[in-house]
Amino acid sequence: MRSRFERISQIQNALASLGRVTRAQMRFTLMVIGAAWGVLRLGLSPTSWRRTVRIEFWHSLQQATGGGLLSVLVTAALTGFGIVAQAVYWLGFAGMAQMTGSILSTVMVREIAPVLVGVILLGRSGMLMLTELGTLTTGGQMRVLTGMGIDPFVAFLLPRSLAMTISGFTLGIIFSLTALLVGYAVCRVEDVITMPVWAFLDQVVSSMHPVDYFAIPAKFIFSGFAVGVCSCLSGMDATTEDDLASLLPRGFARGILSIMTINVVLSVWLD
Repeated sequence: MRSRFERISQIQNALASLGRVTRAQMRFTLMVIGAAWGVLRLGLSPTSWRRTVRIEFWHSLQQATGGGLLSVLVTAALTGFGIVAQAVYWLGFAGMAQMTGSILSTVMVREIAPVLVGVILLGRSGMLMLTELGTLTTGGQMRVLTGMGIDPFVAFLLPRSLAMTISGFTLGIIFSLTALLVGYAVCRVEDVITMPVWAFLDQVVSSMHPVDYFAIPAKFIFSGFAVGVCSCLSGMDATTEDDLASLLPRGFARGILSIMTINVVLSVWLD
């Protein structure tokens, strides 16, 4: 009888250990899901948009969009030179110029652009948000604000996440258009194509499937939203034992994982 109880106790301990590991690994994912729903629900409530929240929203939007614009333009120019121009050249060389628009709209605009824009937002703005909120959390200022009756979720996470959402869509459109124009300019200079620029853009747009008009904006929007939520939560979830050396790699890894997950899920779901 005793050995039977010992075996049952061992099984219970093993299951408890497995549960602790699973709960620890899923903790942040569940936090992101709950925070995302909270942002959507409170964002639609007019009472959430007090003056301080509006100021924080516009400040975050200006910082994310204006601060990341130069990085997006440079990355888009390199993408246009290295991907768009090469794709146009080799498709024409292989006698498959009629597939140029389809390849560019599917590969560059729908798959590559959302990932690159998300990484730029994460590195340029997401890490700044994580640093600011992580410093407030580890320094005890978050507890002081809570004691004063200020909800950090509404004051910080709500406006910053929505600002990153709008910034992701804006920078995504700028990135796609810049990459296409730079690629066209390179091909035109090298006499690879002779059509006017509006005909080239029309070829790309006309080759898009109806689902692409939803998938492309959705990827830009959700990538920015995920970067904002993950960065803010990583900073607000910091403990007194954390510092920037541990917060930044953790937040960057979570942000990259969220960007890749969203793009893969949307690609699989919409294909």
